Amino acid sequence: MSLAVRNAQRAVPVRRAPLRRAVCALRAALGASRFDVGLVCAGDGLMRRLNGEYRQRPEPTDVLSFPFHRLAAGELPRPRCREEYNLGDIFLGVEYIHRQCRATGEDFDSVLAVTAAHGLCHLLGYQHNTKSEWQQPWSAVSAALTVTWLRCPPPADVPEGGDPGGAEPAHRRQPPAPDRGPLLREPHRGPAATASHLHTEGPGCRRGCPGRGPGMMVEASSCRLLLLLGLATLALLLPAAAQPQPAALRAGHAASSLPAAAAASRTRYLLYDVNPPEGFNLRRDVYIRIASLLKTLLKSENWVLVLPPWGRLYHWQSPDILQVRIPWSEFFDIPSLNKNIPVIEYEQFLAESGGPFIEQIYVLQGYAEGWKEGTWEEKIDERPCIDQLLYSKDKHEYYRGWFWGYEETRGLNVSCLSVQGSASIVAPILLKNTSAQSVMLDRAENLLHDHYGGKDYWNTRRSMVFAKHLRVVGDEFRNNYLQSTDEADRTHYKEDWTQMKVKMGTALGGPYLGVHLRRKDFIWGHREDVPSLQGAVKKIHSLLEMHQLEKVFVATDAVEEEIELLKKLLPEMVRFEPSWEELELYKDGGLAVIDQWICAHARYFIGTSVSTFSFRIHEEREILGFDPKTTYNRFCGEKEKNCEQPTHWKIVY
Repeated sequence: MSLAVRNAQRAVPVRRAPLRRAVCALRAALGASRFDVGLVCAGDGLMRRLNGEYRQRPEPTDVLSFPFHRLAAGELPRPRCREEYNLGDIFLGVEYIHRQCRATGEDFDSVLAVTAAHGLCHLLGYQHNTKSEWQQPWSAVSAALTVTWLRCPPPADVPEGGDPGGAEPAHRRQPPAPDRGPLLREPHRGPAATASHLHTEGPGCRRGCPGRGPGMMVEASSCRLLLLLGLATLALLLPAAAQPQPAALRAGHAASSLPAAAAASRTRYLLYDVNPPEGFNLRRDVYIRIASLLKTLLKSENWVLVLPPWGRLYHWQSPDILQVRIPWSEFFDIPSLNKNIPVIEYEQFLAESGGPFIEQIYVLQGYAEGWKEGTWEEKIDERPCIDQLLYSKDKHEYYRGWFWGYEETRGLNVSCLSVQGSASIVAPILLKNTSAQSVMLDRAENLLHDHYGGKDYWNTRRSMVFAKHLRVVGDEFRNNYLQSTDEADRTHYKEDWTQMKVKMGTALGGPYLGVHLRRKDFIWGHREDVPSLQGAVKKIHSLLEMHQLEKVFVATDAVEEEIELLKKLLPEMVRFEPSWEELELYKDGGLAVIDQWICAHARYFIGTSVSTFSFRIHEEREILGFDPKTTYNRFCGEKEKNCEQPTHWKIVY
């Protein structure tokens, strides 16, 4: 779920992207990825006021936690509704922490992540009134760090019998500050929030390595890796009742519906990646193919699909925003995916598998001899690699590669598979030719769909529900700028996709025209079937008049000069133009989702020829129940002789 990070001070520069990544990884390691968390980087003034109001100590401090739920130590919440998928808010005293780091010489970014980890533990019910209370989670962290040759001692200033800096029990029953609500939403039915304070001697941990001498500092990147490994061990402390279901059951299956072998065997992990130049929407299509493969594997063994983190996409070019190691929960609803197949985020894979290693990597490729005309034959063989591998061995004989930006990840074995056919053709290789617990398929776009457009395809596509926070942004924009609501537009949406079966033609759509106009590099290879801006505007005006509409929502990757021209030629145009803060929060992938969501609710939609962005909007409108005549339309090039319109792929339930 979402992680809202806000910088409420200007005294200390804060790198929010690495902090966000660290907290997302910690949240995953604690098994709490499906819960929202608010994180505020606060100055001395705000921390002094909050500390004084809730703990009667009007002085700056390093961290204050406001839990949304009242939990026992390590317990996960049991939400009764969507609003309760919220852990609470953490306030980091960045000015206070920065002063401590300057005094001790510790790395500020690393200490900030460690302090956030302390606050996150408090949101999950851990306290430190006594040394033994805090020792419960901390002993696991220390044990994991010792394995990696680093020691991180527990807070030295927490004596038996009391916490000199901690909140007294009476103060822990206070509600959130009256002049600020939780970052993400107001509490549902008023769960009491708690102000918990963790005071350590120099908020970070002293790190010493055998052979280096005490007090030697490690690099910031190492600190983040070790912190993740430590919190992965901490996740093992969670009570059995709070642990997630076995992976095979997370897809909505009953145990009785699984083969006996799958119920009894260990969990195996399937990972995949795609050719780097491929875009956001084609990667979504590859997910559907891999999901079909996983369903085939589940008939024989217990497998879980590890979702490949998003990042380094060619079309994500917004400046000054780090867009790597992005979890799927930023864009899609993970519980919805799990109702189709068992999936986990990559950070959860790291926590469950015990380390950043992938045992077997298969690089998928075609056949060197090419495809010969004649009868189509599906086949797969282990062959020498045709192209140079994008993996290299380090001095320890481990394979290093891109691995979605996780530099600490290593591969143990790499080989190439020549493949010609649908996704499930790989299943015999995975079931019989390797016993590796974790297997990665690189260049997975080389696999074809098992059954394109069939029930299995549509079940997976329907399960790819956009993240709720992005849909809310899109809905608010529709309401405020396009006079569009689900009630008036007859586009009622059920959160459980398995219960949503809409009759074709029942959706009306909002009183606006939806347009996807692809530009930039796309027009280089599609000069014949993509119109000029003037040609597109002419078609838009014709459609506005035909359907008696006054506004047009335009989703486009046009450059700034083209946008300015569109504004002059098309005064009816409305666009979602985010602020810099919104762009940093939602990222380019989130903006694509918002644009698609708004286009999907239009009275009439017209897209761009053979664009996967437009294809995804077609599918979304099919799910919502629009008349195909209002959906499967595209612009024609001025010189195009035969302007064939998109094929209607009817939804199958």
